[in-house]
Amino acid sequence: MKIRVLGCSGAIAAGYKTTAFLLDDDVLIDAGTGVGDLGLEALARVDHILLSHSHLDHVLGIPLLADSVLRLRAQAQRPPIQVFGLAPTLEALRQHVFNGVIWPDFTRLPSAEHPVLALRPFEIGQRLQLPGGRAVEVLSAEHTVPACGFAVDGGAAGHWVYTGDTGPNPALWQRLAQIKVAHLVIETAFSDEERQLARISRHLCPAALGKELAQLGGSIDVHITHIKPGEVDAVMQEVGALATPHRIAALQAGQILSL
Repeated sequence: MKIRVLGCSGAIAAGYKTTAFLLDDDVLIDAGTGVGDLGLEALARVDHILLSHSHLDHVLGIPLLADSVLRLRAQAQRPPIQVFGLAPTLEALRQHVFNGVIWPDFTRLPSAEHPVLALRPFEIGQRLQLPGGRAVEVLSAEHTVPACGFAVDGGAAGHWVYTGDTGPNPALWQRLAQIKVAHLVIETAFSDEERQLARISRHLCPAALGKELAQLGGSIDVHITHIKPGEVDAVMQEVGALATPHRIAALQAGQILSL
């Protein structure tokens, strides 16, 4: 399995795209503005979307993707794209995006019988079974809205773990202690200078990141995501000063992680 980083920034600017990962060529994990870097044929190959939460930087690509691929998928008689999320996340999409005001309801287009999107709820702790024998576990997260992370099971290679947007979260580390982690993608949205803002918005700053990583055993490849444009150097300088056995680097758009 390969996971391609389409976007990993906490906001947009030239060269910065928000969170989206492509598992193999048919599964999106979050769907921020990074989805727009896929060509039309690649967009049409996406059959599943897994959402960590409802914030715009993680879901913006879904309504635009649906509009782009509707005709191709209808012509090929492809089934609906399965959009998985926590029940409150899916309800937020129904109420605030696919409401006919912000965007047409693509869960009923081109017809209610054969829509381009289907919304499927999951729960924390659930293990999703995807085609090709792939399994993804839904992990807990602590954010300002109901949220989760994901662990993609790579078998003997270990798991690719994405925390989603989260502040300090003891339950996450309790679960990760029970599985083999090959890659950890964890957000650090603010510098220590803005630690109060990080605390209020339930994100991490480098000092908080250090405390979280101290709960993870071994020596793991840790990839920092969700840094705001213009803040990468400041955040990573503080991250680099942490005393930790883990190998830490900033995630890069276009990067490919293998399991």
